Amino acid sequence: MIEPKYKRVLLKVSGEALSGGTGFGINNDTVGQIAKSIKKLKAMDVEIAIVVGGGNFWRGRTSEGMDRSTADHIGMLATVMNSLALQSALEDEGVSTRVQTAIEMREMAEPYIKRKAVRHLQKGRVVIFGAGTGNPFFSTDTAAALRAAEIDADVILLAKKVDGVYDSDPAINKDAKKFDRLTHMEVLKRNLKVMDSTATSLCMDNKISISVFSLENPDNIIDAALGKNMGTIVEED
Repeated sequence: MIEPKYKRVLLKVSGEALSGGTGFGINNDTVGQIAKSIKKLKAMDVEIAIVVGGGNFWRGRTSEGMDRSTADHIGMLATVMNSLALQSALEDEGVSTRVQTAIEMREMAEPYIKRKAVRHLQKGRVVIFGAGTGNPFFSTDTAAALRAAEIDADVILLAKKVDGVYDSDPAINKDAKKFDRLTHMEVLKRNLKVMDSTATSLCMDNKISISVFSLENPDNIIDAALGKNMGTIVEED
């Protein structure tokens, strides 16, 4: 068996990735494919935690006329819907999974407790963290960095629509340059859109590497966990 580079990973998946390219809602086939790839990675004895965004249901920054706190709380609920959908897909694959939320909703998920989350991981369960940090004004990127630091994850696997980090938007600029490797400080100084600045700073302070790759092929999750550079690696000097 190929030995993974990382023992414990935090997988960050955007909400849009669950929509199967439509940009809205949940595509069961797409979620199922992601679950299958996570199952393969789990079979390699990698401990897996997941943070899912909510952009396929709600984007607070586009909610005109609504105060930011309310908009962000709606976004947190969107992440919980995605977390439950991914949990269902993983359980269909026979993967034991727990959802923990930063806002208590005990009828459908556990409240987030760090020690309990780590114990789930040690017992071979996948843990999905929903509702972001539980606080407005913080993105799910920041939630991913925070949870990764709390559970002592080796790396954040950042699954995105693009296949790495570019110096400008490759969808707009055909001459955009892709980076193979960057430091956290370079990301901050260049204002590169890897994660938001709060999340990047958290990763830098806690020496957490970030592997950025495209989720167009869900098995990229496995290759990234094996230590292959599937797009861009962000790490300390």
